[in-house]
Amino acid sequence: MSEPLSAPLNIGFDYTRSLGTVHGRFATSLRDGGIIGVRGSDGRVHVPPIEYDPDTAAPLDDFVEVGSQGTVVSWTWMPEPLPGQPLERAFAWALVRLDGADTPLLHAVDVPGPEAISTGMRVQVRWAAERGNGIRDIACFEPAGTTEQLEPAGGDPVTMLTTPVNLDYTHSASPEESRYLEGLVEGRLLGQRCPACAKVYMPPRGACPTDGVPTVEEVELPDTGIVTTFCIVNVPFLGQRIKPPYVGAYILLDGADIAFLHLVLGCEADQVRMGMRVKASWKPRDQWGHTLENIDHFEPTGEPDAAFETYAHHL
Repeated sequence: MSEPLSAPLNIGFDYTRSLGTVHGRFATSLRDGGIIGVRGSDGRVHVPPIEYDPDTAAPLDDFVEVGSQGTVVSWTWMPEPLPGQPLERAFAWALVRLDGADTPLLHAVDVPGPEAISTGMRVQVRWAAERGNGIRDIACFEPAGTTEQLEPAGGDPVTMLTTPVNLDYTHSASPEESRYLEGLVEGRLLGQRCPACAKVYMPPRGACPTDGVPTVEEVELPDTGIVTTFCIVNVPFLGQRIKPPYVGAYILLDGADIAFLHLVLGCEADQVRMGMRVKASWKPRDQWGHTLENIDHFEPTGEPDAAFETYAHHL
């Protein structure tokens, strides 16, 4: 067998949240060039403000304005910044206790090298050119002593924030998964059979989760099967590639014992039903890769529905 496959993957989405009273006031203050904290029952000022007292769990609303300068409590050097971090060049991550605050704030400090930062160092906020983005309104911290005039932004209170979330990683497939993915490039659907219970897993798992033994026997499956369960998607969302309504269904291929999720098209959404016989609709071969998306969707074959007892244990 060839070396197992691996590929870089990116999972990304825009996360939108409502801020509520406490965080909304903090974000609005940042937008306007100020920083606020909140005082707890023990008299300490928390920055960023927290919604509930850590000792009594009571809601907090005693807001306190703090300074835009502070002291480095601790720090670490970031020699190779990652995408999306505050600075594109090497910088320090630091806990900064702002003047008037009792808890430190984590942010970036822009200094030329680790020799230019130390515990106890005085720093000040460098404001972002565009504001209204919550904590990102602070572009970073820099050594104190530079006076920066900040034009007040003003406007309605900040009540919502949208934050892009991204995860970049490399997925390494198992030998069994790699063989399955190689089969997809050839237009083949490959599963594996458990030698103990004879169940056929597609995609293969390398070992039977029921019996705990390796599933070494390879089984080539047809691209026909039945719908076991399904969901009609009626709600549009960001990035959606198909106009609702459409159906996502679990497809049990003929000869397999495990169903997998895919699209069912080729008929009205309200015509899809459990037991419906379906067949894969493959994309053009020049679009094939190491992915089940080589199959564009499944569509009805027109054959009679499968008997309920053939898929009842999958419900």
